[in-house]
Amino acid sequence: MAFQQQVEEVCACYLAAPRLLQEEGKHTVSTDEMTGIQALERIAPTKPMQPSCPELREFEYKRHGTQCLIGNFEVATGAVIRPTVQATRTEEDFANHVKQTVAADPKAGWTFVMDNLTIHCSETLVLYVAEACGIEDDLGTKGKRGVLKSVATRKAFLKDPSHRIRFVYVPKHTSWLNQIEIWFSILVRRVIKRGNFKSVSDLRDKILAFIEYFNKTMAKPFKWTYTGRPLNV
Repeated sequence: MAFQQQVEEVCACYLAAPRLLQEEGKHTVSTDEMTGIQALERIAPTKPMQPSCPELREFEYKRHGTQCLIGNFEVATGAVIRPTVQATRTEEDFANHVKQTVAADPKAGWTFVMDNLTIHCSETLVLYVAEACGIEDDLGTKGKRGVLKSVATRKAFLKDPSHRIRFVYVPKHTSWLNQIEIWFSILVRRVIKRGNFKSVSDLRDKILAFIEYFNKTMAKPFKWTYTGRPLNV
């Protein structure tokens, strides 16, 4: 029952997103991290396809390090907004990412749809949301009491629908419910899978350049028809 309720809540957020943005100016974003993106440089250039000869790609490469992308897919518009591309993905990194996302429209309401990673319901995130929403209640102490006591208490606070900034969590093992995962697959096919990157800076620049190109030429909302109800057979 709890699983079904969570699925339906996520789907309801997606279906309500266009109306909430148009009528109330509230944003609904699907958020997640894509970690360990490798900056791989082929040791020889790719030879283009010729008559009677397929494209030839060098299989050996140099490793230049990795980057982590924290992305936001705005459900109502299909745009990828305020991405973070950097080396780390810590509790502070994620809270800062949410903060910079909200800064795009600081007075508006925001709903973030995401998975159950611990940094998605951290002490740092709770403290930021409380400050941004003007909540002056005693939040307690991590590991001891109050809102900050445990993952469950922090998550309950972050899910509160009365907050201007709130979070909706997909059930465990349902990454397919998170729309940003669909967009990540586009990024892999268009940029990363066949990419050749001379450094982590080059990788970062190409990811951000693709996001800018995507938003200008390709962005549109996914047609989400699933309501969370079991399918009839």
